[in-house]
Amino acid sequence: MELINTYKMFDIAVILINYNSSLHSINCIKTIYEKTSKATNFQIIITDNCSKVEDYNQLKSFCDSSNFPNLQLHRNTVNSGFGGGNMYGHQFANAKYLAFLNNDTLLLNDCLTILKDNLDINPTIGIAGAQAYKENGDFLISLDHFASPTREILGRGFLELINPKKYPKRKKKYTNPVQVNFVPGSFMFVRKEDFDKIDGFDLNIFLYYEETDLCLRLNKINKFAYLIPEAEFIHFHGVSTQKSIAIKKELKISLLYIMKKHYGNFGYFIVRIFLLIKYGLSSIIKSKNRPLFSLIYRGAPMGESLKFK
Repeated sequence: MELINTYKMFDIAVILINYNSSLHSINCIKTIYEKTSKATNFQIIITDNCSKVEDYNQLKSFCDSSNFPNLQLHRNTVNSGFGGGNMYGHQFANAKYLAFLNNDTLLLNDCLTILKDNLDINPTIGIAGAQAYKENGDFLISLDHFASPTREILGRGFLELINPKKYPKRKKKYTNPVQVNFVPGSFMFVRKEDFDKIDGFDLNIFLYYEETDLCLRLNKINKFAYLIPEAEFIHFHGVSTQKSIAIKKELKISLLYIMKKHYGNFGYFIVRIFLLIKYGLSSIIKSKNRPLFSLIYRGAPMGESLKFK
């Protein structure tokens, strides 16, 4: 790992989180250097989110022995989640743009330069995402509509039907940049100035809905999310987080937190009631849903987040 010139200003700071998935991190890093134009100045900052020692050492060995320029690895003393891990890496960034990239991704083309060029010419873009594909080449949905009481109760299809301009079709493959509500957290490209202006990620959120929250706050300063389909990457799902009841609980904790933060007590209340009915009825047949019903009944308190475990 080369000595970092802390006084050099980069075009882009790529921030990755590693959590017990060093092989994915290594492969991701390799594709960034392989696919990115030599004319684009970038640094890579890796936050190891308190992985097992063996996994961290494997990643550290790769970084120390590689000849890749401007590559940094920093070990977090705790697993601070998605937003916390990215904010930990953010403190080492010295660039005009930030690219928050999941380590379970592989770039298919010069995504960083493509996204940078789009933000350079369009100041209304607050955050941009690339088009994702599965490892077998199948199309992956790469845009979404804000989590809201309407979306949670009536569904995404209803939103797309009543207002297709505001809610573009998620399952459509686009060829030109399109304004969307938000782009997935697997690849988010943003101006550091805008990111800092809204104080970055909300550290109350440990996992999930960080991108919704970020894009809602960017909207308030008239900066909007865009999908840039020319930029393409592969996304392997669920490398660092496996499906479990704890993860499902985290989803509901973050969702109800977002409801209260952005839609007030009324939004929180009606979504909570809807979820109580949904999981109350389903738990009669599916016992695995009973812990979720119990959590929502208690109000899905932030104190039960994985952040505190």
